[in-house]
Amino acid sequence: MFSFFKKKPAPTPAQPAAAAPATPAVPDVPPAPPAAIATTEQAIAAPAPLPEPATAAPPAASGGFGWLRNPFAAKPPVPAPETTSVLAPPPATVPVSVRTSAPEPTPAPPLPAAPAPTPAGPPPTPAERTGWLNRLKAGLRKTGSSIATVFTGTQIDDALYEELEEALLLADTGVKATQWLLTDLQRRVKETKTTDPAAVKGLLADALADLLRPLEKALVIGEHTPTVIMVAGVNGAGKTTSIGKLTKHLANEGASVLLAAADTFRAAAREQLGVWADRNLVEIVSQEGGDPAAVSFDAVTAGRARGKDVVLVDTAGRLPTQLHLMEELKKIRRVVTKADATAPHEVLLVIDGNTGQNALAQVRSFDDALQITGLIVTKLDGTAKGGVLAAIAQERPIPVYFIGVGEKLEDLETFNAREFAQALLT
Repeated sequence: MFSFFKKKPAPTPAQPAAAAPATPAVPDVPPAPPAAIATTEQAIAAPAPLPEPATAAPPAASGGFGWLRNPFAAKPPVPAPETTSVLAPPPATVPVSVRTSAPEPTPAPPLPAAPAPTPAGPPPTPAERTGWLNRLKAGLRKTGSSIATVFTGTQIDDALYEELEEALLLADTGVKATQWLLTDLQRRVKETKTTDPAAVKGLLADALADLLRPLEKALVIGEHTPTVIMVAGVNGAGKTTSIGKLTKHLANEGASVLLAAADTFRAAAREQLGVWADRNLVEIVSQEGGDPAAVSFDAVTAGRARGKDVVLVDTAGRLPTQLHLMEELKKIRRVVTKADATAPHEVLLVIDGNTGQNALAQVRSFDDALQITGLIVTKLDGTAKGGVLAAIAQERPIPVYFIGVGEKLEDLETFNAREFAQALLT
């Protein structure tokens, strides 16, 4: 690489070789060559340097062979004739800026941890939660009052347990859940040696909260982009309205939502979902008279292309006994999986709290067909059959993500087992 330093300058065509003067001996610090005379080889090897800033170090000390890091950069000018020894040390008065060893590598800062998935919907303030609990208590008053009257007596005996069993069955708690609650309540009464019937109601609330706790789970958004959520339910259960409310929850949290109007079975479903899309300022994918599976496929593909956080697919409402329509739901699920191999990430079933044990039958049928991952229980306001959640917890413990007690946006809230048990027995 440094072989050009050992060559002697060749004669130029303009100056014959015989007329070239002999090369004088090279002193320790050679004088600079005359500016007016430059041989062809020197001109090639040492092009005129660009002007340097006033603070630049002298050429002999700039060193560093920085041009070796860029093989296409111009070579630095040679400050002395080729016969100068490259091994001569620099003057003692000039600091050497060349590194004699590679610098210690600076450890790279650790990568920031990926943000943890967040539950859908912002956490409510204490005042908002208190208002929600009051609405829940009012909605479950019919169910709770029929059970609370059992504890107005003065004795804890077999008659009390028989009346309580009847009240729980009338609240559509179901036979299995009722027997479990009675057995657990008797155990608690015996362990605490409770003699006041009013205190027994508190123990029943504890037993009910323990039974419902497996249903208490938050809907998590962020593990997949987009998170594809299929929403199913029978006609009249409040499916499309629940989708609109859920969209509001997600939008308040800052998630971008894309709606898929795959409910082409009902004439006004597409228009109804479009109204919710306008209210929440979100995009919607719909086709008039299109195939529900095709609409779902287009929506998932569009959600991935547009970088959406959530794609909500509104499927057509149908009864579990309509086998051909249930097969259509299965087809939608298969087609969604073709658009995204990991989708659907959630399959939600909307059930009407007024239907009681029929809601449990719907959970069984839709779960067998679609593998339900979560529930939204609506219309718990004004019903005397709020105990159906206990039956679901006993037979099909599928998480309840949201419960609703009205038609307003704020009437849909996350499910809490302790709050529900206390509201039911207040």
